[in-house]
Amino acid sequence: MNGIVNGICASELAGARWIKATRSDGLNECVEVARVGENIAVRNSRDPNGPALVFTLGEWSAFLDGANKGEFQGLTV
Repeated sequence: MNGIVNGICASELAGARWIKATRSDGLNECVEVARVGENIAVRNSRDPNGPALVFTLGEWSAFLDGANKGEFQGLTV
């Protein structure tokens, strides 16, 4: 992953432009994502200096495909 490892401090991801979903509520119940080179990073919006999960583009694409197909719906009930 180009020297970027899971758990890296999100603030150490140089050039990351974090995106928050429009569905996020006023209670900060959301995550943010950013493209970092050839990777996608995810962080907790309430802890912007905390750890980030980092995924390859292939991993992220597989996750989005599953989410779009509703494969994770049972996790939120």
